[in-house]
Amino acid sequence: MTVLNAIVKDKAEYLIARKTNQPLSEFVQQIVPSTRSFYQALTQPNTVFILECKKASPSKGLIRADFDPATIAKIYQPYAAAISVLTDEKYFQGSFDYLRQVSQAVHQPVLCKDFIIDEYQIYLARFYQADAILLMLSVLDDEQYRALSAVAHQLNMGVLTEVSTEEERQRAINLNAKVIGINNRDLRDLSIDLARTQQLSQGLPKDSIVISESGIHTHQQVQELSQYANGFLVGSALMSQDNIDQAVRALVLGKHKVCGLTRTQDVKAVYQAGAYYAGLIFAEKSPRKVTLSQAKELIAQAPLAFVGVFQNQPIELICDYAEKLNLSAIQLHGQEDAQFIEQLHQKIQPNCEIWQAINMANHTDIHPVALVNKYVLDNGTGGTGTTFNWQKIPNTLREKALLAGGLNSENCLDAVKTGCIGLDFNSGVESAPGIKDIQRLNQIFAQLQLS
Repeated sequence: MTVLNAIVKDKAEYLIARKTNQPLSEFVQQIVPSTRSFYQALTQPNTVFILECKKASPSKGLIRADFDPATIAKIYQPYAAAISVLTDEKYFQGSFDYLRQVSQAVHQPVLCKDFIIDEYQIYLARFYQADAILLMLSVLDDEQYRALSAVAHQLNMGVLTEVSTEEERQRAINLNAKVIGINNRDLRDLSIDLARTQQLSQGLPKDSIVISESGIHTHQQVQELSQYANGFLVGSALMSQDNIDQAVRALVLGKHKVCGLTRTQDVKAVYQAGAYYAGLIFAEKSPRKVTLSQAKELIAQAPLAFVGVFQNQPIELICDYAEKLNLSAIQLHGQEDAQFIEQLHQKIQPNCEIWQAINMANHTDIHPVALVNKYVLDNGTGGTGTTFNWQKIPNTLREKALLAGGLNSENCLDAVKTGCIGLDFNSGVESAPGIKDIQRLNQIFAQLQLS
């Protein structure tokens, strides 16, 4: 018996007991149609995200012990078009109560994610404030699907129609499914193949909304698959992270950095705009240099991943600042060699990364250093406000490099296409050195979200 068959068999037995304990007749009169349109929420010009509250799964077991769906939903709110909630108890440790908790916490439509085989489940989902349901063609025949989707639409609920094979794809077309979810996971053996989104999206009606489900972990995957899908349903990749907010902005926007912060209001603005990293410059000659006490005040303003920028400074000073400020990374912008980096690596906290800036203006032969976690590819020694020839970026560096140097609202979308893991903004979002322009910031991150 496959995993899917076992789940459906257990679901049928579960429903017998649930109907006895909570008969439809007891709550059907209290059900009112949904007022949050799932279909409208997903009809956007940019990539949309259905973000999921999931405590456990058959493939991973317990994913998040500290599981508070309302708190998680509030973190999702700025980024999600809709929020998915697992309600299956046996295999996902879900609950219908979670639907109501999430619905009361946010304004987005709430999707009931379950193995729905009976119209009772749809009424139950709506009673607990769900605005949409998942219908899986792998467990339903056409007659069952039509009957269940009709019940959902009578309650003004949306339907996410899930397919995972070519046959199911064709059935979804014939059934006029509005939102088609392509599951990259084979529920028969739990294996994942992201190529399924590309394969099964071919030939779908132009007015259908295509959602790629399962196996999505990175912004790079989102970019690669967004030509085939209108949106993504993501759960496990976020639930497994300690910092969900950082994980979501990395997924939705990418891991972009704004460097040279000197003012508290700018740190808040950078966070609100959607940056992942924030750069504090301690290099002596920089017009954006901040002191240790200034840095402490800046860091207190927002839960960003802070990066300290140093240039030809003593290891003792760098380690002292990194520890006192709990820096996420140390960025070296001088002539620090492999020996210096090795000594630094031995002395800093294990959760603090080492980044190295590379002057791409005169660098022709780049040798990666084993202990360097990321590279910052810049023009000159930083702060020049001009770009370099991006064609010079070696393919071996793109997957562990941030692109810097003269990035602004006019070139940021082209910069994203270089394939670097993130962009590093500084003078391109300023009105003067160290003074960030909030309007420019918001404009750039709005563009990045639409890309």
